Amino acid sequence: MKYSCTVMIDRPIAEVIDKFDSTENLHNWQPTLKATEHLSGEPGQPGAKMKLTYDQRGRDMFMVETINDRSFPTSFSATYEAPGVVNPCVNRFEDLGNQTRWTMDTEFRFSGFMAIISLFMRGAFPRETQKMMDQFKSWVEST
Repeated sequence: MKYSCTVMIDRPIAEVIDKFDSTENLHNWQPTLKATEHLSGEPGQPGAKMKLTYDQRGRDMFMVETINDRSFPTSFSATYEAPGVVNPCVNRFEDLGNQTRWTMDTEFRFSGFMAIISLFMRGAFPRETQKMMDQFKSWVEST
């Protein structure tokens, strides 16, 4: 499954990237994030791996982020892996003066039990991505 989501942020690109490119800021716009743990590589750089732990309705859900490309201020890509799911994401940022357009191109590849579950939840994935992007926009614009 592939899709794209976009949000317009009423802040200059330098401010958006500064806030996006910080592990410490993740909690400000991903409220279900419980913990991050650096696993390998130079933090924030291509090849680096980080474990992310989320609260998913009272249960811990783990995923590993692997940074693929870091070409700020225009793009950042990473792959997120969890049991039965591989999720490559390409984030593109466009400088519009006092605004920034953030577009996320997302793909989900499912295997095993998750392949079956995904058939019933196809609409939920783009909605959750857009919700997370809107949370980032709200946080950036309020600080």
